[in-house]
Amino acid sequence: MKTESTSVLVVGGGLVGLSAAMFLAWRGVPTVLVERHPGSSPHPRAIGYTPRTMELFRAVGLGPRIPQAPADFRLRRGRVESLAGQWFEETPWTPETQQSPGLEYSPCTGAAVAQDRLEPILREKAIALGADIRLSTELIRFEQGADGVVASLRARDGREYTMRAAYLIAADGHDSPIREALGIGRKGRGLIRTLRSVLFRAPLEEYLRSGISQFNIDQPGFKAFLTTYGDGRWVLMFSDDEERDEGTLREMVSKAIGRTDLEVELITTGRWELSARIADSFASGRIFLAGDAAHTLPPTRGGYGANTGIEDAHNLAWKLSAVVSGASMPRLLDTYDAERRPIAWLRHEQLFARSDYAADAAGNSKDVPIIDDAAMEFGQLYRSSAVLDASNELPPALRPEQWAGQPGTRAPHLWMSKDGERVSTLDLFQRGWVLLAQDERWGPAVAQVGKQLGIEVQCLRIGIDVRPSDESAFRTAFGLGVGGASLIRPDGYVAWRASELLEDPRRSFGDALRQVSCAAR
Repeated sequence: MKTESTSVLVVGGGLVGLSAAMFLAWRGVPTVLVERHPGSSPHPRAIGYTPRTMELFRAVGLGPRIPQAPADFRLRRGRVESLAGQWFEETPWTPETQQSPGLEYSPCTGAAVAQDRLEPILREKAIALGADIRLSTELIRFEQGADGVVASLRARDGREYTMRAAYLIAADGHDSPIREALGIGRKGRGLIRTLRSVLFRAPLEEYLRSGISQFNIDQPGFKAFLTTYGDGRWVLMFSDDEERDEGTLREMVSKAIGRTDLEVELITTGRWELSARIADSFASGRIFLAGDAAHTLPPTRGGYGANTGIEDAHNLAWKLSAVVSGASMPRLLDTYDAERRPIAWLRHEQLFARSDYAADAAGNSKDVPIIDDAAMEFGQLYRSSAVLDASNELPPALRPEQWAGQPGTRAPHLWMSKDGERVSTLDLFQRGWVLLAQDERWGPAVAQVGKQLGIEVQCLRIGIDVRPSDESAFRTAFGLGVGGASLIRPDGYVAWRASELLEDPRRSFGDALRQVSCAAR
């Protein structure tokens, strides 16, 4: 058989696999993605993308391609008899929390785009950045050794060939044949129930004027869930595994709408398992699990499903890039499991603590305090060897203003001026290592250490290279005194911080960068 080679092979061309290929290609990593299907699923599935996901897409240049929701948008759900019938009450996702007035956590808002509309955008961008996307291509088998992974692939014409890759990302879904072949088990709430659904098109926009877009249908003898994809398509979900013919489906749709005078087009039906399971490990040697292969989390208004997987891909991409380029030792990749698996478990606990799934908890997340949305979205904490001073005594998540630049958390968003343009602090990050500092003595230290370790670090002087709109607010947000410095990783997370100027900046910075980057020198 013909043999090809690449640095990273991604198996699975859904949202997470495409995001992984895109993030890797953006960093210049040779990447091949294979997907056994010819394109996106006819059932749209996911629709909601969080501000954090939009920050990641914005960094690679996709911001203008994906329309964002209004700043005050929140996903609202109500219990109704039917759309045209009686509306009972609205059910909140998270109890209202007190937030400091005027705080802005992100330059982005969320987005509501059907998965089958978003995937082609990601695919196109990944290809434009240099990723090799191969649809209708199936992984037949694989084996890994000390120096890489060998995969046998079958193309759409039946031709089989071999692909050698330094690393493999398994984004092959909740049933993940790769995870099963590796013998990685899963824990968690487990199977909740099997769902059936029907996707249809109908002119129902008038029922969205209230701002509620998700509906629990509650009639005697008829319980279902109805929501819109915002493009004329709606999905009606049944909490059972009963197969229904077209006539019955039309009858059920009419009951959910509460009217029979509208033209309804049935598009397709779906069947899937609603479950919550977390893999016992997100890595095995040179193979990494991402997305549903690593964690299946039921759809939530908090965006704990696809969005968690997309950030898996982002976390893994910069680490693979550093290792493949030779800047970091392979042990940096151990921090992927250390950082992302606790996040999956945190979200598992949180979704069952909330009202949408409280009845399905079955003892999971008992007495778990609800963490507010801003903390879950922007304030999760990473603990690993790629972070200094993130102790086990710290909580798993807090709002950014409560963290104040704590290492292990996403660097906070503030508006700055750079080269005469207004930018977010987030625009300064996500490409490489960045040290933010005000004192001029940090500059020579960064230059010397970067050259010594073979790692490019950009030193940005506060007040010189970048100018905060409020210098005091900047120092408070990052937890820095006038002489302090904050080291930001290539994924936008704080790796290390010196609150004040240290006695030997070069030595202290060198020790910190060597550890958190797993420097190869």
